[in-house]
Amino acid sequence: MDAIFAVDKPVGPTSHDVVARIRRASGQRRVGHAGTLDPLASGVLVIALGSATRLLEYLTSDDKTYVADVTFGITTRTYDREGDVVTRTDPSGIDATIVQAQLDRFRGTIEQRPPAFSAVSVNGKRMYDLARRGIEVEIPVRTVTIRSLTLDDWTPPDARLTVTCTKGTYIRSLAHDIGAATGVGAHLSGLRRTRSGRFGIDDAPTLDDLLEALRQRSWQRFETTPETAVDHLPTIHLSPVQTRDVDQGRPVLAAVSDPVQATSEAHVHKGATEPGGRADVPRRARALDPDGRLAAILAADPARPDFWRPEKVFHASPTSQIPSHPPASEA
Repeated sequence: MDAIFAVDKPVGPTSHDVVARIRRASGQRRVGHAGTLDPLASGVLVIALGSATRLLEYLTSDDKTYVADVTFGITTRTYDREGDVVTRTDPSGIDATIVQAQLDRFRGTIEQRPPAFSAVSVNGKRMYDLARRGIEVEIPVRTVTIRSLTLDDWTPPDARLTVTCTKGTYIRSLAHDIGAATGVGAHLSGLRRTRSGRFGIDDAPTLDDLLEALRQRSWQRFETTPETAVDHLPTIHLSPVQTRDVDQGRPVLAAVSDPVQATSEAHVHKGATEPGGRADVPRRARALDPDGRLAAILAADPARPDFWRPEKVFHASPTSQIPSHPPASEA
């Protein structure tokens, strides 16, 4: 079974827990996800099964949108509601106008320091492991882009924000930093991801509904095909001869079918264009065979304009089917 699903992860389980439950329900060993959600968070989690897991790297870099609840006046060690309280401050002097005024500082490209309790690796060690052992290290700053940030509701001392951001953005850090900017501190008290790349919350069944569909072999109504999942990439339509060449790992002379799409995707999808190159020269493209199926992901040859080499080929392995044996019972 080679398929991609968007599931509405509930609050509570980790992303790894969701993958494990889908693995058991489907009987499929190869299952992965794009873009981790903490147990505190709910919302869109993109899941891939079978050979479609090879596409996850092209989905992870997509922009994501969140609805974040931020509580002012309290900071925690983890920057969210699950951590030990570090400070308490009277937030009564904060209002919507003050919060709104601070948001301008966090729009656009900013530097952000991830939380100490995060999966960021420093010298080969996960930050959360070091933090639990009481070891303090300098957390590296990373550059992220906040494409949009709006205040949707203010019910003192809580603000509801909608954030669209690039890969690697920590919404917990954003909440913490906005709180620091107001002078009273804040932490993330709730988080829901409403979009991950092309996948919106309306595309995502509940986890229970998806698990039941997998058990009943009726998953197709929730499925996103591999070629659709990467339709944010420029497209190359292969001839039968080109399809054979790509299947055999040979580069092909071809042009993207929509140069306008290639240009428009450049500023949104990491890796869509050649770093430091012209914005209208795509770096990667999806290659469709004459039947419209995904044949490969192609990478532009920087030394030979209009030549594309196969980066990942999908025709080479026949499409597997969901196993006929019943899956293991759900815990």
